[in-house]
Amino acid sequence: MDPLDIVGNMDKVKPVYQPIISAIRYDVIGYEVLGRFHDGNEWRSLGNFFQDTEVPEEFKVEVDQHLLEIAVLKMLELNKEGNLFINRNAKQLTLDNGDYLLEALQKFEQKGFSMDRIVIEVTEHDFDEDFDSLSHLLQYYKTFGIKFAIDRVGAKSSNIDRIRQLEPHILKINTKIIRTYNAEGFQDIMYSLSMLARRIGAAMLFENIEVDSQLHFAWKHGGRFYQGHYLAKPKFDLASGDSLSLNVGKEIDTYIQREKSLVKQRLGLVLSWEQKVRELLPKWDGPGNVDSFIEAVTNQFDEESFRMFVCNDNGQQVSSNFRKRDETWEPEPHKKGSNWAFRPYFLENVMQMKTWSKGILSDIYSDIETREMIRTFSYPLTDQYFLFIDIRYAFIYEHDFLLI
Repeated sequence: MDPLDIVGNMDKVKPVYQPIISAIRYDVIGYEVLGRFHDGNEWRSLGNFFQDTEVPEEFKVEVDQHLLEIAVLKMLELNKEGNLFINRNAKQLTLDNGDYLLEALQKFEQKGFSMDRIVIEVTEHDFDEDFDSLSHLLQYYKTFGIKFAIDRVGAKSSNIDRIRQLEPHILKINTKIIRTYNAEGFQDIMYSLSMLARRIGAAMLFENIEVDSQLHFAWKHGGRFYQGHYLAKPKFDLASGDSLSLNVGKEIDTYIQREKSLVKQRLGLVLSWEQKVRELLPKWDGPGNVDSFIEAVTNQFDEESFRMFVCNDNGQQVSSNFRKRDETWEPEPHKKGSNWAFRPYFLENVMQMKTWSKGILSDIYSDIETREMIRTFSYPLTDQYFLFIDIRYAFIYEHDFLLI
């Protein structure tokens, strides 16, 4: 499409609206505004027009403002609640110091469309422009109640510090990148992004959800908002919750029931492990005979574990490592005296075990020695000594409720 044809025929330019769904009430909380152009035969996406670096930014601004005005007036006419998500790149926003967009939004506010219903989407790629100018402008917009989202989060991990500095309201995550990384690598990325979102008080919006597994992934990883063809395709009408492609509440209820079942199985296994150790406690004779005690423990955890040891409440290892190699448990006396208190959550977990007299199962993590994903079950032998049993990955993999 020739950009001049588009700008010269604005009567053929119309917005379509893709609903954004809430994980809390399963309703439509807003719409992303996307552009379409009728070429005489069909309505075609304006995505290439906006992404083409050869198209003057003034043209893009003119088309975007046209789309926004139609969208706002339609929301007001139909008395529709919710937000409008609009895409703007850094060059568009800073073209006239942001005044053009702000003046338009102020006019809409006078007609009854509050500025706090506008969410401006910028991408991580925009940080490659004049970041300071963009940051100052977005912070200025915030003072008017305007929200903004960072789109395509995770594309560049080096931008984490800049995202923290901007403190956006929403982090928008493209579910397509799930396929880009291996499972473990993407889990690490999602963990970092979820921690970042919590620290800066941002909601996570998962977009491009096209299949059930992506919706489940978004729900499981803390997504507050969802968007994609699996839920609703962009349309010229403003869709409501009851006109979506599927019953989101029903779908999420299946996830909840499955998750509850997995948690129940996991807790049941932990309780059985606790019972195993309790039955061995009469054999505990203090740190002086700790290695002989662990020999008894290896018999009870031969299938599950590949390594175990005992530490005191300061984190110092008082036993040898017992390491399983070729189906045989071998003591490693040289590990005695090691201190593990530097590990995150180690002392907190010790204090919890001491307080509640219960075992703890760690999250899944990568073992430094084996490089495999493992979990650790720990249990208080007394209020001073604690047993640590490392669960091998093969056992975890065979019991899918331990993978999460």
